[in-house]
Amino acid sequence: MIGAIVAAAFFLVLAGTAYIAFKALAKTAKMAIRMMIVVAILVIAVVGSISLWYFTTDVAPKLKPPANRRQ
Repeated sequence: MIGAIVAAAFFLVLAGTAYIAFKALAKTAKMAIRMMIVVAILVIAVVGSISLWYFTTDVAPKLKPPANRRQ
């Protein structure tokens, strides 16, 4: 559950960064350059979110086999 929240927050931060970059480059770069920069930021956001979600999901804890004690 925490992994999904972290991944969503990571994606939203980078999506906001992409939007700001798109607006900031409005007068200084051509549309193709702006779109390439935005797509690159969004690809990083998607890949990072998926990897954060994958690596922070809770998996079932590995149970130790019972000890074989002979008395």
